[in-house]
Amino acid sequence: MSKTKITPEEALAYHLEPKPGKYEIIASTPMATQRDLSLAYSPGVAVPVQAIADNPETVYDYTVKGNMVAVVSNGTSILGMGNLGALASKPVMEGKAVLFKRFADVNAIDIELDTEDPEEIIQAVRLMAPTFGGINLEDIKAPECFIVEQRLKEICDIPVFHDDQHGTAVICAAGLINALELSGKKIGDVKIVLNGAGAAGIACLELVKAMGARHDNCIMCDTKGVIYQGRTEGMNQWKSAHAAHTDARTLEDAMRGADVFLGVSARGAVTAAMVASMAENPVIFAMANPDPEITPEEAHAIRADAIVATGRSDYPNQVNNVLGFPYLFRGALDIHARAINDEMKIACAQALARLAREDVPDEVAMAYGRKLSFGRDYIIPTPFDPRLIYVIPPAVAKAGMDTGVARRPIIDLKAYEQSLKARMDPTASILQGIHARARAAQARMIFAEGDDVRVLRAAVAYQRAGLGKALVVGREPDVREKLELAGLPDAVRELEVVNAANTRHLDTYKDFLYRRLQRQGFDRQDVHRLAARDRHVFSALMLAHGHGDGLVTGATRKSAHVLNLINHVFDATAADGAVGVTALLYKGRIVLIADTLVQEWPEPEDLATIAIRAAAVARNLGLDPRVAFVSFSTFGYPISERAIKMHKAPGVLDRMKVDFEYEGEMTVDVALNPEVMAQYPFCRLTGPANILVVPARHSASISVKLMQEMAGATVIGPILTGVKKPIQICTTTATVNDILNMAVMAACKMG
Repeated sequence: MSKTKITPEEALAYHLEPKPGKYEIIASTPMATQRDLSLAYSPGVAVPVQAIADNPETVYDYTVKGNMVAVVSNGTSILGMGNLGALASKPVMEGKAVLFKRFADVNAIDIELDTEDPEEIIQAVRLMAPTFGGINLEDIKAPECFIVEQRLKEICDIPVFHDDQHGTAVICAAGLINALELSGKKIGDVKIVLNGAGAAGIACLELVKAMGARHDNCIMCDTKGVIYQGRTEGMNQWKSAHAAHTDARTLEDAMRGADVFLGVSARGAVTAAMVASMAENPVIFAMANPDPEITPEEAHAIRADAIVATGRSDYPNQVNNVLGFPYLFRGALDIHARAINDEMKIACAQALARLAREDVPDEVAMAYGRKLSFGRDYIIPTPFDPRLIYVIPPAVAKAGMDTGVARRPIIDLKAYEQSLKARMDPTASILQGIHARARAAQARMIFAEGDDVRVLRAAVAYQRAGLGKALVVGREPDVREKLELAGLPDAVRELEVVNAANTRHLDTYKDFLYRRLQRQGFDRQDVHRLAARDRHVFSALMLAHGHGDGLVTGATRKSAHVLNLINHVFDATAADGAVGVTALLYKGRIVLIADTLVQEWPEPEDLATIAIRAAAVARNLGLDPRVAFVSFSTFGYPISERAIKMHKAPGVLDRMKVDFEYEGEMTVDVALNPEVMAQYPFCRLTGPANILVVPARHSASISVKLMQEMAGATVIGPILTGVKKPIQICTTTATVNDILNMAVMAACKMG
């Protein structure tokens, strides 16, 4: 997987648009009427208040405490950037909060404390602890972080977890379990060298010792060398606990004959000579970020038998904390745990290790663009494995129950596993998979509207994300000026700018176009104007002649107008079977609506074609198609001439014997709500529809825009399908991210 290049301008824009920051808080209960407000606040709120006062444990029943984590920092050790203060740490803590939600459906809120005094941090967290089900400490420098965490564990009756320490340790331990299995070694026998005696390093060594590594087989090093018994320089109580009885004084000394190297230190700390001196089948976890102690290429050049992991996503075996902390807290919160103990951390590590040894689902392999199977290059699961949410928390919860820290044990772990599956948000993994497929395709993407700054930013993002080559249609001076205004002055050298004035293919394009249009009232001059002056037609001609692999357009002109221009070059009309399918992503659900682009008033046969095209798009997205022909009537009632075609369309598919589920006509609530659908036991759908075929283009437009504006749904599309080459048409209101998504759809040949 290639490393994505992010510019400062892109990073700032991401945090600024569409609103400052990365999350917002919304009410989960009705708040519309006076009665709602009376229940939410006074006088209704007095009832749960009294209930909690009488029985404090009911706070988990009547409030969000049981699914709420505080992400607490003072900004003294921000992402390897150092002590930049509490205020500067806020973007990182907001990011941590949204990772909790994204990966484990845990609500989290960031709290930045403007103090470097450990006692003040302890007091602040102690006082706010009743609000939360758990505390995640983050980016607090050592040794203060040890003091803060230990004291809070002693005085708080909820889990307190310093992720910089234990998150890294848990994932490191999971990888080590599998690396030792592959190398045929046991943890109690191996010599382990750790470099980096900070929070993460000490936690790593403590956890592997808790898992069976022998104290006299472990050597810890810091910037001054080996931490040995009797050393006084640069020592503290946490280092002293791991002082080794050894004659080794340098990292080089310690590495001789070592089976395992764990690095949480600095780039280049490990040399070729050190790797060469290690035992057979050495395990090297070079976890320094952003650059490891030694790269996998360097290590493997010296030792082909080495198993290597790093902290980076562009190498195999990434030690990524997001594999641990969301699921540790999920399991801990669900048993109302008083703490996260070593047994729970070890259970998490063991569950991760087992998961890596299992067969990897196709959607995970598709998301990463390669087949993944247990071995030297796959000892740790990937962060986008959908099984993590229902494999790791049950293991953590069981360990918590077995060790007595659970207030409310889970009786039926199988039912718990099913409930965790229901928490999964399929949209993120689907989008991740599409982006990975696009990255593997490396399509040359034509961006037709090089005079629009949104399009240019999307083109730059497409190329810098490693998705392929961006070809921008426009005049180079205009493109340069727009990029400079967007704060991307260097990007013009990265993009390929194409127009009629600098292509040698213009005569070929015009000859092709004249042959297509000469019997439609177009003469040579008309064709010249279209090919040489209209960027939409010129871009389509580029695509038709293989001078690009996909086309994105429509950001500056109405979609109907753009489609009409493209039809000069391609057959993209209703008669040709072209269909527009729009994907709505909302609250973890994906629903496709069709036709949203081409057919104004489709007849039953057209509706059947629309359903077939939409089903193909659904399968490309990794969905099992379930089509509902929607109307204002359900199965013939009320009777209306306007609904007859929706009633007839399923019969057309019956005769065609298609291989997907379909049913109709029905109202939208019948199609999407299982309880309402259950009132019609003869309905052929086995679950809520994920494709809605609507009566007309105007109803499709109303549906999509209503969901977008009122509910805040994410809209991708319309995805143009049924055309010979990959062409995607954006809306004029498209954001940079919308345009990029459409480019990804074109790269994946979604149509």
